[in-house]
Amino acid sequence: MRKISLLLLSALLLIGSTVKADEGMWIPMLLKKYNIEDMQKAGFKLTAEDIYDINQACLKDAVVGLGREGRPFRHFCTGELVSDQGLMITNHHCGYGAIQSHSTLEHDYLKDGFWAMSREEELANEGITASFLIRMADVTTKVLDGVTDDMKESDRQKLIKKHIKTIVEEAEKDTHYRASVKAYFNGNQYFMAVYEIFKDVRLVGAPPSAIGKFGGDTDNWMWPRHTGDFSMFRIYAGKDNKPASYSNDNVPLQPKQSFKISLKGVNQDDFTMVFGYPGTTTEYLTSYALKMMTEVDNPHKIKIRTKKLDLMRADMDASPMVRIQYSAKYAGVANSWKRWQGEIKGLNRLNAIEKKEALEKRFEEWANSTPELKKKYAGILAKMKTYYDQVTPLSLARDYAIEAGFRGAETVGLAGSFKTLSNLKKEDTDKVQPELDKLKKESAKFFKNFNLPTEKKLLAATLKMYSDNLSDEFLPEEIKNIKKKYKGDFEMFAEKAFAKSIFASQTKLDQFIDNYKVSQAKKLGKDPLFVLSNSISFFYGSKIAPDYNKIMDQIDKLQRTYMAGLMKMQPEKVFYPDANSTFRVHYGKVSGYKPRNAVTYAHYTTLEGIIEKDNPEIFDYDVPQKLRDLYDSKDFGDYVNAKGEMPVCFAATNHTTGGNSGSPVLNANGELIGLNFDRAWEGVMSDLMYDPEICRNVSLDIRYVLFIVDKFAGAGYLLDEMNIVK
Repeated sequence: MRKISLLLLSALLLIGSTVKADEGMWIPMLLKKYNIEDMQKAGFKLTAEDIYDINQACLKDAVVGLGREGRPFRHFCTGELVSDQGLMITNHHCGYGAIQSHSTLEHDYLKDGFWAMSREEELANEGITASFLIRMADVTTKVLDGVTDDMKESDRQKLIKKHIKTIVEEAEKDTHYRASVKAYFNGNQYFMAVYEIFKDVRLVGAPPSAIGKFGGDTDNWMWPRHTGDFSMFRIYAGKDNKPASYSNDNVPLQPKQSFKISLKGVNQDDFTMVFGYPGTTTEYLTSYALKMMTEVDNPHKIKIRTKKLDLMRADMDASPMVRIQYSAKYAGVANSWKRWQGEIKGLNRLNAIEKKEALEKRFEEWANSTPELKKKYAGILAKMKTYYDQVTPLSLARDYAIEAGFRGAETVGLAGSFKTLSNLKKEDTDKVQPELDKLKKESAKFFKNFNLPTEKKLLAATLKMYSDNLSDEFLPEEIKNIKKKYKGDFEMFAEKAFAKSIFASQTKLDQFIDNYKVSQAKKLGKDPLFVLSNSISFFYGSKIAPDYNKIMDQIDKLQRTYMAGLMKMQPEKVFYPDANSTFRVHYGKVSGYKPRNAVTYAHYTTLEGIIEKDNPEIFDYDVPQKLRDLYDSKDFGDYVNAKGEMPVCFAATNHTTGGNSGSPVLNANGELIGLNFDRAWEGVMSDLMYDPEICRNVSLDIRYVLFIVDKFAGAGYLLDEMNIVK
C-alpha cells in the first residue's frame, strides 16, 4: 500500500499555481515560492525575506500571538510591537478582560479608561502569554511516516500523535522555546511552529469604552464603523531578555523588530497586508455540513443567546455594578451570536449550498471517470450525507448541553469544577488541600463578576429552553426530574436551588471550602446545582459525546480524502489551508463595497461620523466630552488625512477571521497603518465561503490611535518610543 504522505504531497505541491490577492490565508514560509510575485504586482515593495526569515530580523518578529497559560498555542488575538521597549498594541476587545479585571466602582477603567503614566503604574495580567514565531517547518513526511490508506482511523491518529510528540521533543530539546505541530488541509499536511513565549504582559493604556467600544454590540460586525478598538500593553522579560514569570525585577522586552508607523494613511485600492493568528475557518465543507449549520445548529444557538443577552442587558442597564461585572461576559456571548446571524444571511445570499452541491456533482462525475479514481473517491459524498443525517440530532443535543447547560448559567460550570474534589477519597489526603486552594482561588475570581438575581434568571430561562427544544431522549435525567417535580416552572427551581446551594455566594462557598473534610463529599453530592451540573456532564459524556465523536471521526476521515480529491480534480485552482490559529499572511487592497441595491460604502470613516452618532441617552453612543471638544476645535495635530479630516477606520479585502483581532495592517512598505478588528457583517460567511465583492476586513486607522493617545489621553510620552514616519 502506497503511503498517504507521498500520494498527497504531490497534490499539495499544486498550491499556488494561480495565486490571487484578497482570498486566502497564506503560510509565511511559502510566500517566496507561491505568493511574492503576485503581491509585488499588487503593489508590495518588499521581499518575501522581509516578511519571513529565520536568519535575520524581519516583520514577523514584530507580530505577537496572544494566548493564555495552559493553552498558549490557541491564540485568542494578535498584537504588534511598536517600540524597542516591548510596547504592544492590540484591540480594546482583546484587552477587555484584562481591563475589566482591574476595574472597580472606584476605578472603573472600562468607563473612564486607563493610562499608566510611568512604568511603575503598568498593571500585571496573570495568565496572558505573548508568543513570537521563531520558525516553521514542513514535517508532513515525519508525521505521516508509516501511515497508510487502509489503517483504522484510531490507529492512524495514535501513530500521528506519537510522531508529533517526538518531533516536538526534538525541537524543544536544550532550548527555552515551545513547539507545536498542527494539521493543514484536513490532515493531509503538517507544519511545526516554534515559539518564544513571554509570560509577563502588563496593561499600559486603554481608552474609555465610549471610544474603545464605541457603537457597542449594535455596531459590532458592521460597516461603516467608528470604534477606537485598541489597547496597549508592554511585554516584560528577565534581565537576560528571555521569558520570565512576573517579577518586579523584570525589564521591558528588547524585541528583534518593531513596526514603523506611517502617517501617510490609506487611499482606495492601496495595497494592504495583515499578519496574524486566524482562529478557525472551514472553507471546504460539504453542502451537508452547511445545511446542518444554517438550518439547525446556528438558529438554535442564536435563540439561546438572544435570551441570555436580553436578560443580562436588562440587569446591566439597571445597575452600574452589574454593568462592570457582566460587560466582558455580554460581549463574549454577543460576538458569535451576531456572527452566526450574518453567516446565515451571507450564505443564503451566495446560494452557498447550491454552489457546494454543484461542485459535489462535478466531483462525483470526476471520481467515477477512471477505475483508479473510482476506487479511492467514488461514494465518499453519499457516505458523508448518511453520517450528517445521523449526527444532526446529536449535534443539536450537544449545542444545548453546551449553550444552555454548561454555559447557560455560569454557576453550573462553577459547580462542575468541584467534581474532582468530590471524587477524592480518604487515601487522597495529600491531594485535598491543593485542590481546595485551587478552587478557592478560582471561585474568588468567579464571584468578583457574579450577581445572584441575574444568575437565577439565566438558570431558569436556559433550562426551560433546554427542556422545551429537545425530546426526552436527549435530556439529562436531572432536567427531566426538575421538569416533572416543578411542573415546568424552572423559575421556582432556580429560587429553591440557589437558596440551598453553597454556590449561591462567595461567603457560603468559602465557608464550605475552609471547613471541608473528605467526609463532606456526600453533602456536596446533594447540592442542587452540583447535582444538575453532574447530570448534564454525565449525560453529555455518556450519551452524546461518544456517538457524536464517533460519527464526526468518520466525517473527518472522509473530509480528508475529499479534500485531497478536490485538489487532484482542480490542479488549476488555488488552495490555501484553513485557519488553525497559526501564523498567516493575508493581502488585498483598501476598498469600499456595495452591500445592496442603491447603497455604496466608502472605504473609510472619520470623527465626523462619531459626532453624528453621538447620543448621551444611549450608552453605546455617548461620546466623551473631551472628544467632542477636540472635534469642535479641530485639534487633530498631525493625524489628519489630505482633506483635513480625522480618520477613524477603513475597510479592505484582506481575508481575515477570529484571532486576527489586533493584527497589524501594513502598507506596501511594511509600515503599520492600522489594526484589524472586525469584518463587515454582510461578509462574515467568509469563514465558509469568500466573496471578493462583499467580504471586507475592518481596521482601525493608526492615526486615530495616535490621536487618542496624544490629544485625548495626554499620554504622548508613549509616542516618543515609536518610530513614526510622516
